[in-house]
Amino acid sequence: MSSYQVLARKWRPHDFESIVGQDHVVTALTRALTEGRLHHAYLFTGTRGVGKTTISRIFAKALNCRGADGKGGVTAHPCGVCEACRAIDEGRFVDYIEMDAASNRSVEDMTQLLERAMYAPTEGRYKVYMIDEVHMLSNTAFNAMLKTLEEPPEYVKFILATTDPQKVPVTVLSRCLQFSLRNMTPAGIVEHLEYILKEEGIQSERPGLRIIAEGARGSMRDALSLLDQAIAFSGGSVTAESVRSMLGMTSENALAGILKALAAGDAPKMMGYADEMQRESVSFGEALRGLAGMLHKIALLQRVPSAVASDDPGYAEMAEIAGLLTPEEIQLCYQIALHGRNDLALAPDEYAGFTMTLLRMLAFRPAGSRMKPAARDGGAKASMIPQGASQAPQITQTPQRAPAPAPAAPAPGSAPLPQPVPEPTPPPKSAAGPVPENLPPWMEGPESARGEPGAS
Repeated sequence: MSSYQVLARKWRPHDFESIVGQDHVVTALTRALTEGRLHHAYLFTGTRGVGKTTISRIFAKALNCRGADGKGGVTAHPCGVCEACRAIDEGRFVDYIEMDAASNRSVEDMTQLLERAMYAPTEGRYKVYMIDEVHMLSNTAFNAMLKTLEEPPEYVKFILATTDPQKVPVTVLSRCLQFSLRNMTPAGIVEHLEYILKEEGIQSERPGLRIIAEGARGSMRDALSLLDQAIAFSGGSVTAESVRSMLGMTSENALAGILKALAAGDAPKMMGYADEMQRESVSFGEALRGLAGMLHKIALLQRVPSAVASDDPGYAEMAEIAGLLTPEEIQLCYQIALHGRNDLALAPDEYAGFTMTLLRMLAFRPAGSRMKPAARDGGAKASMIPQGASQAPQITQTPQRAPAPAPAAPAPGSAPLPQPVPEPTPPPKSAAGPVPENLPPWMEGPESARGEPGAS
């Protein structure tokens, strides 16, 4: 039987000093523990995998730690070796209760929990209730816990955790100290993954870890799960190529090649990249996501160059593309990529949806772009427009009849040429429309003589 433990569990922090990226929460909790300013209810909010359950367990250990000598009290630095600390880490401490509100959301479940909360702790100093995904509780369950949540026994602490705080009633929020846990930055995730791999003795490439960090989207737990998968997929060495292959992602070179072909108006080359992706069984949804991400970074390079890390794997190519496409083109292509990804499920197939997105980028080139669209025969030749030049707007004017040329003077001794008879100028039409026939005698004659209706 294998004793392997996944990285997300093996490297879960067991004290406040080991927590990465949540300094604002750690500082507040450690000071409260040190000064004895303990609240009766805490609410941790944040996306999955940022440390809500981990912090609640460490907080429970800090409240119940006995110290290595068995004589300690409440502390911000739990020892990790006493019976209470080890029991909480192993999930067998009877006075630390974790409840999943997604599967225990009824008023009956909440009533049973509150009835047990009235009894004094069995082994620890405090009885700690951790309710995960608390927003899943029913309205009646929330109402049942309000009174106890506001005035619990002095030996009871409530820790609520949720990924959707907007669904938690205001009456509950007002009874808790709320801490919002932040998403991890890609740079912070890469740094932590490098430390773990160094401790594990596994070789890695920083670009590969960067891809994992971006794929985790701020979740350290997701990053560790992806790292576990990458180690198994690559056979021990985590490289950018193996990570891309594992995730079904296209290479940065292919995405950069598509944008360079777009700048040149070369539709056949763009379709060539799409065909290559299809042969490699690349996920076109991920390809459009990666294309939108690259366009975002290019837009930042054009406006705020310092916002893009210089160690980004595709920094050089993105900087080159930033000089080939105008900011207007980048913004338009970004929106087209987003809409193309949303419409991918409606397309005949993913290949058709992806290629139509690329062709849409070519078709809707801004009028002031540096390059006109390519010829219809698919050639890459396109006429260049100087940078900064704008096309003058075309003003449509009503055509006017050119004046007739002056008649030429007749030669001496020749008969005079017949002069053309000028066409009669039609009378101006009345604003009221054409004048009907068979008018009465008093309406005949010039308009000036008719007078206004009702005039005497």
